Order: sequence, then structure tokens, then C-alpha cells
Amino acid sequence: MAEKPIKVSIVVPLYNEKENVSALLEAIGEGMAPVDYRWELILVDDGSTDGTVEILEQKQKGRPYIKVIVFRRNFGQTAAMAAGFNYAVGEVVVPMDGDLQNDPADIPLLVAKLEEGYDVVSGWRKQRKDKLFTRRIPSQIANKIIGCITQVKLHDYGCTMKAYRREVVNHLNLYGDMHRFLPALAHWSGAKVAEMVVHHRHRERGQTKYGLGRTLRVILDLVTVKFLGTFGNRPLHFFGGIGLWSLLLSFLSGAVVLYMKFGPPKTSMNRNPLLILTVMLVIMSVQFLLMGLLAEMMCRTYHESQDKPTYVIRKIIESEEEERD
Repeated sequence: MAEKPIKVSIVVPLYNEKENVSALLEAIGEGMAPVDYRWELILVDDGSTDGTVEILEQKQKGRPYIKVIVFRRNFGQTAAMAAGFNYAVGEVVVPMDGDLQNDPADIPLLVAKLEEGYDVVSGWRKQRKDKLFTRRIPSQIANKIIGCITQVKLHDYGCTMKAYRREVVNHLNLYGDMHRFLPALAHWSGAKVAEMVVHHRHRERGQTKYGLGRTLRVILDLVTVKFLGTFGNRPLHFFGGIGLWSLLLSFLSGAVVLYMKFGPPKTSMNRNPLLILTVMLVIMSVQFLLMGLLAEMMCRTYHESQDKPTYVIRKIIESEEEERD
């Protein structure tokens, strides 16, 4: 009898996690032991320099369900997740952190929740085991802002552990730090999104790769996500809207200038700040309209061109029986 197809692909980005690899594999094995379906583990090394790759190569031997992808340099967590998604063959894709703060025992629960009719199930670290002022409070603020702007109300956008149907993530192009916005991007594509409480543990080994500086990058990426989600296919509506408002304000400002010139009492137009404002608003309106037209052209070019990945792979380590045809 032919083997059943792989149902779940677990994707784990790793960057300088030498001290956690062995315990991570053991924890994943224990967490997935109760399931009765096939699963695979995709470990993506994001340019580690501490010997993580050597340990991954050693651990992969004799374990055909493990696939190791090694980047040539550090491309970031989003690129690592994108690579894992691209090489996943399971019906469900579950990314998780490699620092053992996520509990692999939650993976079957996320998959079970997904089978209730959802396309995405996002983990919620309700009892988060991180520092209050440098991690938890900035994260709570960011979650509120993201939920308000995207209109996808989740408590914990930053939790890596989520379950996706593979067809949901197949058409999403990831770059920057976009991985945390995947539920919003999927929702805008028509996916049904749910949330589930997951366990969170203290980091026992290794150093965290996150800090307060990441919060600023998240906010900037949020602006990109909102723009792409709302105006990605019609950028002229955004830039053109600003241009038309500027043009309207220039007419109003110009009308006031003319009234001051010819109405009682007459005022000289020389050095009238409203005249300067009128000229500036006209110039701005033209610039924004032209910018919108250029963005429309770029948008058409983008959609008609071939997609390029945001990463470069040095090698893929897998057993022959697991290689694709």
C-alpha cells in the first residue's frame, strides 16, 4: 500500500540556535507522536555562524521526514519562512520559532482547529513568558495598531506558531517582516481566520534576536501592508485622491487670494502667503497624479512579470526517498 500523503509541514526558521537544535527536534517528535497522519519538518537555516548547520546535517541523517534548507547568508525570518512554505508539501503548514518558546504539542491542536472550517488559525500567547517593558508592552501596542488598521482582530500577531492551509500561503509573496501580517493578508484574500490560545515558555538557551528596534520596522511594514492590501492593484486611487484633494484646496486658496486682491479691502498679492500656498498645492496635485500613474504602470509590470524569490539557497539536505519527482 502506498504511503499516505504528508498532511502537515512544520517550518522552523533558525538563526544561531546551536544550543537549541537537539532539544527542539526531541520536543517536536514528542509533540507529534500522538498524531496518526504523516508530517514533515523543514528546518531553514538563515545564515547561522555558530555551527547550527553542522548540527542540522548530523541530525538529518537517518530522518527522512526532516528537510534542511541552508541560506548563503542571513536574509531574515520572513525569507526563511517563505522558503519553508515554498518547499512544504503538506496540506497544512505550521511555522514555529526555533528557540523552544513555542510548544510543539500545540501543533496537533492548531491542525484540529483548522479542520473546523478555518483557513488560518493564529496562536495567541496569552501567558507570554517575555520581559514586560521590552517585549510584552510594545507587542500589545503593536497588536492594537495592526488590528485597528487591518480590521483583523487578533491578540497576538507576533506569535510565529500558526496553522495555514497550503493553498492560502502559496500565492502570498513575503518580504521585509511581512510574516507577522500573514493572517491579515490571507483575510484580504478571502480566508477564514481564527485564533487559539497556545503555550509559551521561557527561553532557556541562546540569545533572543528581537528588540525594541523591531517595533519601528513592524510599524513601517504595517504601512506597506495596508497600502498593498487596499491600493495594491489600484495605486492611482491613493495617489490620485491626494492629488485631487490638493487641487481642490488650491482652488479654495486661490479664490481667497483673488477675493483679497479685488474685494474690499483690497490687499496686495505681493508676498501673500496664501498665493505661495496655492502654487505649492497645484504643484503637489500634479506630482501626486503623476506618481499615481507611474505606480499604476509599475503595478501592471509587476503582475505581468515572473515572481522572484527573496532568498538564495546554498543547498538542500534531504533523503532520496523524500525528494520530489
